[in-house]
Amino acid sequence: MRIAVGGIHTECSTYSPVLMAAEDFRVLRGEDLLRSDYFGFLSAQGISHFPLLHARAVPGGPVSRPAYDAFKTELLERLKAALPLDGLYLAMHGAIKVDGMDDAEGDWITAARAVIGADCPLAVSYDLHGNVSQRIIDQVDIFSAYRTAPHIDTRETMVRAWSMLVETLRSGKRPGVAWAPVPLLLPGERTSTEDEPAASLYRVLPEFDRRPGILDANLMVGYVWADEPRATACAVVTGSDKAAASKAAEEIAANYWHQRDNFRFGSLTGSLADMLDIAERATTAPVILADSGDNPTGGGVGDRADVLVALLERGWRDALIAGIADRPAVDACFATGAGRTLALRIGGSLDPSSPSAEVEAKVVHLNDPGPVAERQAVVQVGGIVVVLSARRRPYHNIEDFALLGFDPKTVRLLVVKSGYLSPELAPIANPNLMALTNGVVNQDIEKLESLRRQRPIFPFDRDFEFHPSASLSARWT
Repeated sequence: MRIAVGGIHTECSTYSPVLMAAEDFRVLRGEDLLRSDYFGFLSAQGISHFPLLHARAVPGGPVSRPAYDAFKTELLERLKAALPLDGLYLAMHGAIKVDGMDDAEGDWITAARAVIGADCPLAVSYDLHGNVSQRIIDQVDIFSAYRTAPHIDTRETMVRAWSMLVETLRSGKRPGVAWAPVPLLLPGERTSTEDEPAASLYRVLPEFDRRPGILDANLMVGYVWADEPRATACAVVTGSDKAAASKAAEEIAANYWHQRDNFRFGSLTGSLADMLDIAERATTAPVILADSGDNPTGGGVGDRADVLVALLERGWRDALIAGIADRPAVDACFATGAGRTLALRIGGSLDPSSPSAEVEAKVVHLNDPGPVAERQAVVQVGGIVVVLSARRRPYHNIEDFALLGFDPKTVRLLVVKSGYLSPELAPIANPNLMALTNGVVNQDIEKLESLRRQRPIFPFDRDFEFHPSASLSARWT
């Protein structure tokens, strides 16, 4: 049996002015896809896998149309060359915004369906922060999504989707998909599966899986920083029985809706000034402060210097900021050389609305792995150490710091551009603070410009009733 594998995976804040280009993506092609750890589970007796293209990028602004079109064209060409096929698996995210296009995943999946034909089963895996549409549902036979945020079940989710596809081919029994939209949009930081009520809502999903006629039950939080019509939460259920799948989708949707007023931030949260006041009084370490409005893993630009400016104004000592995306500053540091001092403008190199800091900085360390876009520079500004990166990127893993010679457990204050902390940083935070900072993924969502969302939708609107109603995939009716 022949299964093709591909996909595209990122999320895009429609509030960001910075378009993503092709070079922002890590692309796996052909045999490199099969050799990657990411797809290392693709092995089953009697199954031949045909790798297509998988493009993945750190979240950011909308993807440029030429970049998207090039990836899509290549995927379709590879897909046509792999025909005939018994199945197709697409590893997606669900919150891509392509410049000038609504519902890019719908476009991508529909184009793939047109190539493989109506008889070929199609499975997809999604991030729970993806946005779903009827167009997408109408093209797929199998759907699975992450059940953890922070995401620690990415591989498990991909295996669920792929395994259902393999079983479909072996049994000859094709499943279908039902979904129930929920007019509710909240940020991941208020719906973390480590906190209530999301923890309980996701904990019961495996119980739905065990019901007769249900294969895989999913609750999609959606992506709130996409001001577009398809942005919404929803329940999506893969099943073998239409009535059972529809009933489960409506139950999951109703459970989520009924908890809408109970979602809270999991960490201590407040204004930047209030969080820094707490950090100053703290007698424990490391205090880890999340600069939430500029989080690149949520779609932030990553170049804002709000926290640096605030720390300099307070005369802060013993802080590590990791990091600020600023290619011109990194280039200037490399031109100056390690151990030397220079006048440096930090921040605002990508988004003109971002603040910057004019400082005298000592170049402490230069990291040059080869490609200019991967360079990092570490500078000392008074009592503050700042990691500068040539490209937008997060610093969420201990390895990110070890590479630069830092142990984050030893600093008084660690500042990272993040929302909820990563699974590696959260355990060492003492305490964990989240500042409601400015940026294109601002957590003050009720004040976001909302021009294209379907209304009413909570919490942008509050005085309306909702009763979930499930719809089936057109392929299952």
